[in-house]
Amino acid sequence: MGWNGRGSGVIEVVHQAANVRFFESGRFTLEGQDHDVPMRNVYRWDLHSDRVSLSHERRGAANAVSLFDLVASDAETLVSAEVHQCAADAYSARLTLVPDGIDLEWRIVGPRKDEHIAYRYRSR
Repeated sequence: MGWNGRGSGVIEVVHQAANVRFFESGRFTLEGQDHDVPMRNVYRWDLHSDRVSLSHERRGAANAVSLFDLVASDAETLVSAEVHQCAADAYSARLTLVPDGIDLEWRIVGPRKDEHIAYRYRSR
């Protein structure tokens, strides 16, 4: 899709009874460009005893899009139990716990997409 580049930003983490919300804001620079664009996102992490359900709330909590359940692969890794199908595109993810945060690797495959997105959440 031509979205090769790098971004950085901050997240506001809001803890609630059974979930955690990441309110993300930052800047993204396309590869080969010298200017950046603002980016915003909201993810809801619903915590269950056997999985973490990830939803996208960019258009508000009432319009949340359920993406997938992440289940344990090993002691430090969660993987999507099934792919999330959005039209012809298949989304999957791998979450790895690291000493100073979380790595979330996205894979999106479809007729128009062949994407790899690497999120690096780090504490300050």
